[in-house]
Amino acid sequence: MSVWDFITVTLVLVGSFFATLAGVGIIRMPDLYTRMQSSTKAGTLGVACLVAAAATHFRTSAVVIEASLVILFLFATAPIASHLIARAAFVAGTPLWERTSRDEESVVSPAE
Repeated sequence: MSVWDFITVTLVLVGSFFATLAGVGIIRMPDLYTRMQSSTKAGTLGVACLVAAAATHFRTSAVVIEASLVILFLFATAPIASHLIARAAFVAGTPLWERTSRDEESVVSPAE
């Protein structure tokens, strides 16, 4: 087993772990906002590791450039999409989990 194979296997295992963690977070978290946080963070990192594993496996310049662009696009769009969905849910009045503590002075009203 070469060093590249070891790196590929490690990236696949780490990516699979984070993708599974994102799925478990979606099932286990109590409300929309915490589900989105767990799925966005863990899912983005998991997919990025899996795409990086594909790049290290094939190691051609076209695949490495394409994988780099996919990872860049994923890191640029996933947090923005998550924020917009959370903002839309907040404006629509989606309730928080009853055990969520909030600082009322720092909360922006839906009308703003």
